[in-house]
Amino acid sequence: MSRHKDSVTVNASLTAYGDALLYGTLSSYSAAPGLLLKHRLFAWHEPSFYGTELEVRQAQGVELVVLPAEEVIPYFAAGSLLAHVDWTWEAEADRLMKLAPALGRIMEERTYVPDLGVFRTGKLQWTWEDAALDEEAARLLAEGDDPSWTKALQSAFSAAVFSRYYSTEEAAADLRREYPLLFTGDRGSLAGLEAEDWLVAIGWKADNAPFRPLLQLLEPDEEEMNWRLRLIVQDKQDPAAIYPVRLSQRGHAAGDWPADWDARVQERAEGWLSHLLAALSPQLLAGGPSDVLGQPLTDQSAWRFLTEDSRRLLEAGWQVLLPAWWEAARKRKPKLRAKVTEEAGAGGAGGKSGSLFGLNSLVDFNWRIAIGDTDLSEAEFHELVARGERIVKFRGQWITLDPQLLEHIRSAMARVNRSKGLTFQEVLQMQLTGGWRRAAKGAEGEETDDAEDKLQLEVELNSHLTRLMTQLTSQSDWPPLPIPSGLQANLRSYQQEGFAWLAFLRGFGLGACLADDMGLGKTVQLITYLLHIKESAGPDEAHHMPSLVICPTSVLGNWQKEISRFAPSLRAKLHYGSKRSSGKAFEASLQDTDVLLTSFATAALDQELLQSYTWTTIVLDEAQNIKNAGTRQSAAVRSFRAKHRVAMTGTPIENRLSELWSIYDFMNPGFLGSPKAFQEQYAQAIEKDRDEQRTADLQKLVKPFMLRRKKKDPNIMLDLPDKNEMKTYINLTPEQSALYDQAVTDLLERVRQLEGMERKGAILAALTQLKQLCDHPVLMTKEELPEQLGGADSEARETLIGRSSKLERLIAMVKELRAEGERCLIFTQYIGMGNMLQRVLHEELGEPILYLHGGTSKAARDSMVEQFQSRTLPADEQPNVFILSIKAGGVGLNLTAANHVFHFDRWWNPAVENQATDRAYRMGQTKDVQVHKFIALGTLEERIDEMIESKQQLSDNVITSSEGWITELSTDALKDLFTLRRYWGG
Repeated sequence: MSRHKDSVTVNASLTAYGDALLYGTLSSYSAAPGLLLKHRLFAWHEPSFYGTELEVRQAQGVELVVLPAEEVIPYFAAGSLLAHVDWTWEAEADRLMKLAPALGRIMEERTYVPDLGVFRTGKLQWTWEDAALDEEAARLLAEGDDPSWTKALQSAFSAAVFSRYYSTEEAAADLRREYPLLFTGDRGSLAGLEAEDWLVAIGWKADNAPFRPLLQLLEPDEEEMNWRLRLIVQDKQDPAAIYPVRLSQRGHAAGDWPADWDARVQERAEGWLSHLLAALSPQLLAGGPSDVLGQPLTDQSAWRFLTEDSRRLLEAGWQVLLPAWWEAARKRKPKLRAKVTEEAGAGGAGGKSGSLFGLNSLVDFNWRIAIGDTDLSEAEFHELVARGERIVKFRGQWITLDPQLLEHIRSAMARVNRSKGLTFQEVLQMQLTGGWRRAAKGAEGEETDDAEDKLQLEVELNSHLTRLMTQLTSQSDWPPLPIPSGLQANLRSYQQEGFAWLAFLRGFGLGACLADDMGLGKTVQLITYLLHIKESAGPDEAHHMPSLVICPTSVLGNWQKEISRFAPSLRAKLHYGSKRSSGKAFEASLQDTDVLLTSFATAALDQELLQSYTWTTIVLDEAQNIKNAGTRQSAAVRSFRAKHRVAMTGTPIENRLSELWSIYDFMNPGFLGSPKAFQEQYAQAIEKDRDEQRTADLQKLVKPFMLRRKKKDPNIMLDLPDKNEMKTYINLTPEQSALYDQAVTDLLERVRQLEGMERKGAILAALTQLKQLCDHPVLMTKEELPEQLGGADSEARETLIGRSSKLERLIAMVKELRAEGERCLIFTQYIGMGNMLQRVLHEELGEPILYLHGGTSKAARDSMVEQFQSRTLPADEQPNVFILSIKAGGVGLNLTAANHVFHFDRWWNPAVENQATDRAYRMGQTKDVQVHKFIALGTLEERIDEMIESKQQLSDNVITSSEGWITELSTDALKDLFTLRRYWGG
């Protein structure tokens, strides 16, 4: 020992996990401090950051340096030590220093193998092959004769292999792909298998034998009536050359293979026997001493081999030969099919009100069970099942009869009472979605999910229902219907189709949702349909119940006007207001009524009365009013009975799919299931998980009952005029009516006492008051608007909107057009109304709203026009609604970004209104323009509109931008012009 060197003696101990515990002794025979030892030993060891990252532990007064298992072999194999220290290695440390280089070479050359013994316990560990060790390493291992130390060394070796080659996710994935049986193999089937054979089976080692063993299942044939298993050896060079092997219970093999194979076959035969004994069911190994596989198999044993044992053998690395037909037969899932009888559904077509069919109608059918190309009748199916076999030959084809699937089929058949048949609703659902699962019922009648995923149920339609299904899904080829003779309108082609579609669905008792874009004339299509019902009623329907139309209060008057205009022969009555009839008076009033009009609110109040009748048709206008199924209003409407149900809406879904469910449950009760089932099956899967298959299924269910045409559709665009004007008639609210009456009474009292300019001034002042009242009572009462109108459920905003039917209707229409991505102009004469519209629409839409009036500067005006016309602003900055004073914005502006124009209050000179409309309808406009003129029913707005239309009392040169002509009217004429007409139900 050199006097210039430090002297350190190193001892080592391996833990069961392969970590090395190192401790040292100095030349003074004192224990080396852990800090000193690790800094000396690992001064050149970069993986441990030169020893600084290694842990030091205390054990019985000695400080131990812990070297992680993955670093043990690489560290000792490298032997990079400080040269100025005189190192001495004792016992296990010495053996590691001598063995590590050999093990390191095995790692570098990748001659290691997975350990079968460890694999059987469900883990993966690498070890060296004895043949890969050099003579010195083999001697050192043999001398130790310490199984626990050798096992610990193997753990360290395995950890090093994992760390070096498989520590990254990518490398681990490569290992899984290259050797899948290391991860999916059946450990239980490996008993008795030798390590060498296992390495060959998993693909780790090449098999250098000229043959491979296979297990073959032989099916019954003309010579052999039973199923049999046999072991064969197959020539690797000529796969067609196979040789049966008789395997005795002692592992001896007999057969006629080539003579030079014999020694190697006998070497492996005992391993094959051990493996088969572990992998196969005892019933499959019931042969005598000459051949353990010689016993004929029962049908159940053959089934078990096909479905279970063969899979386990494949996972363990065996090759298995199964009958050629098995793979195809295995994939043939039984299909339970309801074959509809030829007569079913024949009476539903024609569109007449007396030929109702209905979703709850029962459809006769016969069961058919299809397995692949084999089609079984119900009797044939039961006959096969009664034989108790799992694999049967039927009509020359092998059929597999999975017991679990057979039970599903029997269960599904048992749930349907054949004597009653399927409901038409179930037939529709099965056909529309390509299959069907009737929900099982639990002990208490609740629906349960039976998970019959493998069982496909279908319906086979007859010719009648096939034609109906084509008509429903393609939304075409409906029976042509003549236009009712009493209709006073020229229907466009798509409107004729809409009316025919409603009548067609009525013939089958199927509810309908007419969801055309705003402005395409849903109302006139529905009125045509109602007129058709009346004119096509047979003699036995002379005293039929009327149709019931339920709509928002704000459009009740519009319905009255439109029916009177387009179908004057339809007797329409209003059920609304404090003076509405009830009891016997109500029943008597229905005798001479074709259409009863009521509001959603009234329908909820009079639920008990209205649900005591079965209406010819129930129509919901603005059906989104029942989108929240839990509200009293929605529940009331859905409780009413009717022969046919129609929903009208431009926005069938505003926020959530539950809104669609509510509308469809009104139209076709139960068609989309219970709210809970719909939420679980569709809403959650679509809204949260974006499930494309569930989305497609729901679309298939919904589409046949919704007719939705858009203005941009080519066939619609060709039919529409360039500018489509329509009047929207609106009832006053009770508050508006009371204030209007009071204002008229006050005016008439004053004008009787006034003359000259004072009389004219009073009339003009009252005129302004009345026009403002038609817009909103706040304009007359001069109340301050609430400071806070924000929030999704602002009570103050809801109250403010509810005080004006015009405002309520405008908001609904603007929301609908904005949902379609369209823009609008709103004209009003009053600054107070413009301010209110701007604030309320901003909160309702969550968008910037522009307002241009007489006090707007030129710079601000130009900026507003530029913003509105822009198509490049961010969505949260882009204005889509422009409110304008008719004087300030009626001329000189180009606002072609809008294709809807609202005249919230009327300017009684048509030319002035047209000029305002032309802000949008002018050069550069690429869309058809919809013009909406709001008119408060029963008020002077309606009277003067009638005068303009009739031209009987006033000529064009009298009706000017000035309202002076009104001041010249007599008191009686003023009374006639101003007094609120009561028969409109205000």
